[in-house]
Amino acid sequence: MMLLNSLLQALRSIRRNLMRSFLTVLGIVIGVSAVITMVTLGNGATLAVQAQISSLGTNLLQVRPGQRLGPGGSGGAPSFKDVDAEAIAQQIGGILAVAPEARTSATVVANGRNWATSVMGSTNAWLQTGNWTLESGREFTTDELRVGAAVCLIGQTVRRELFAGGDALGERVRVRQFSCEVVGVLASKGQGAFGNDQDDLVLLPLKTLQRRVTGSTRVPTLLVSMKDGSDPERVKASLTELLRERRKLADTDDDNFNVLDTKQLADTFSGTTRVMTTLLGAVAAVSLLVGGIGIMNIMLVSVTERTREIGLRLAIGALEREVLMQFLIEAVVLAALGGLIGIVLATGASIALAQVMGIPYVFHAGVNLLSFVFSAGIGVVFGYFPARRAARLDPIEALRHE
Repeated sequence: MMLLNSLLQALRSIRRNLMRSFLTVLGIVIGVSAVITMVTLGNGATLAVQAQISSLGTNLLQVRPGQRLGPGGSGGAPSFKDVDAEAIAQQIGGILAVAPEARTSATVVANGRNWATSVMGSTNAWLQTGNWTLESGREFTTDELRVGAAVCLIGQTVRRELFAGGDALGERVRVRQFSCEVVGVLASKGQGAFGNDQDDLVLLPLKTLQRRVTGSTRVPTLLVSMKDGSDPERVKASLTELLRERRKLADTDDDNFNVLDTKQLADTFSGTTRVMTTLLGAVAAVSLLVGGIGIMNIMLVSVTERTREIGLRLAIGALEREVLMQFLIEAVVLAALGGLIGIVLATGASIALAQVMGIPYVFHAGVNLLSFVFSAGIGVVFGYFPARRAARLDPIEALRHE
């Protein structure tokens, strides 16, 4: 009963000074909304990064010549051969698919339109390693792969630019000096992990690319997709051992190739975004402390203004704990109200900003609940000192106060 009466008195006091109460909770509103918005957007960015990297392929290992990743990392190390991919698929357990990959840039022409794009050369296993599906058409046949036939698969961006989004099956596309028939159109995958357009490509049989486009039999990349449940470390160890043997490296020689695990890449990027999210959340939480100091300041002013009222209550028999409870509840109500408003604002801001940034909106109940509890806790911590000061007033001195 005492708690209910204290709550009603606190609400009446807040209602008497609406503008002051609003300005008091503004710091809490800003703090709570900033924390929730930052953490929500950070979580959305983390999921977006994970999704984009996973679009490269499931349980995918990328093997490239040289000891370093990136352009110029080969250091003169010899490239692979397509038979290396066949050896990996046949001799290593836990492998789902292996695809040799060669690529170049070229301008493709069709229907009087031209478009600069990436031209890839590989096998049907390339579709499996990269989680590609066909929207229409078919894969390459065994004979087409063996003889290097003039056929191709195109991505959605190339289809849009060359055929205005219309049906491209059976049409011919000129790639540099030769023309190929479109036998399939790849389903869209959108933006990649590094901001690239994954749909901007033309896929040829590997031998077709080597003979008619690049004039080279080099294979710069091997894509190795592992089966679900396989041990990545064991597969990488077996892969390294096999490639060292095929590349005739002595025991004292360093590897002249590198193996990139896209899952480790995803974990690294996700870890980075989580650290940034935590940092931004911590910076935003500082405004909660500022809001708490604002509450303490206003509550001290309120105690000073209501000194005679407090003295009168104490003189007619009110207990110290009742006065303490009244002012403490008032502070907690202000802080909790600010927390609720902050959660509503943060939800709207997070949804809007997630759409603008192109990342998923992920509602995190734990962050919202924690922010609300923390805001109420701010009210308890910063409201206690003014409440204790009010409860310990001398009734006679309080009644004399002007």
